Amino acid sequence: MNEIWSDADRKFMSKALELAQRAADEGEVPVGAVLVENGEVLASCHNAPIGRNDVSAHAELLALRQACELKQNYRLPNTTLYVTLEPCSMCAGAIVHARIERVVIATKEPRAGAAGSALNVLNNQSLNHRCLVEFGLNENESSALLKKFFKNRRLAQKNKKQKVS
Repeated sequence: MNEIWSDADRKFMSKALELAQRAADEGEVPVGAVLVENGEVLASCHNAPIGRNDVSAHAELLALRQACELKQNYRLPNTTLYVTLEPCSMCAGAIVHARIERVVIATKEPRAGAAGSALNVLNNQSLNHRCLVEFGLNENESSALLKKFFKNRRLAQKNKKQKVS
């Protein structure tokens, strides 16, 4: 775990956390992603699969799509992706295909994370590209946001069941 983060790293992850909060406010799983090249934000998105009725509308994929459109290229070398939760296998595959250089992840996802937790797509020796992966920047904030979101969701479901009974 990298314990020395640059001011830029902190700034971009803070933006990702703001986006994650916006996702939570919209009833989406709170994940935010910011894609940066040479200190400039190319794309910033939050999870939106429920609102968009699109299983692939994860924060990372939306940011990649936005940046690819901006750059008019499906490859995004020399970029850094800041994301509040470890990418799933779908997102990790797209990150590898886009040739993202570095991925900074706030918190791990032990059940479905594909950056080393459940799977390791981002550093799979069988693939033709590997990303530098760094965990832990704003880990506590991201983890607390996710825990609060799922606690509130469980409580809402419990209250809904009690009203039906």
